[in-house]
Amino acid sequence: MKLSKNQRQHRITQMLEEWAVTSQSQLVDLLAADGVHATQATVSRDLEELGAVKIRAAGGDSVYAMPELPKERVVPEEHLRRVLGDWVVEVAFSGNLVVVRTPPGSAHVVASALDRASSPDILGTVAGDDTIMVVAAEQVGGAKLARRLSGLAGL
Repeated sequence: MKLSKNQRQHRITQMLEEWAVTSQSQLVDLLAADGVHATQATVSRDLEELGAVKIRAAGGDSVYAMPELPKERVVPEEHLRRVLGDWVVEVAFSGNLVVVRTPPGSAHVVASALDRASSPDILGTVAGDDTIMVVAAEQVGGAKLARRLSGLAGL
């Protein structure tokens, strides 16, 4: 069965809650048993994007788990760099606002990564189709945050 990325990631989240998944290959096998084809590389990216972490379970095994609260799903700096590098085409600022432009239909991907980064420099984001408004913390300001985001995006 062919699932969209969001559907597959939702199924992975359910499986991590249902099973003690100790490896990515085990997760690939569980998905296959459920009729979902996914490679180990795809599962690896999904786990990273979902913010899954390895925890020590009863009995000493390390298993994948989802943090309970979305705020705990912190995006590693390297993931943020990859998302911004892949999707951001322009960054501008005014006061404590930063405007980030993406290709059409991609703003939500970047906004989600910025939100999940839990940066104290960012108060929040609002995403449209190809534009994100990022509100910078007062002490940081838009200019500094725009430079940081531009740097992460490789602009």
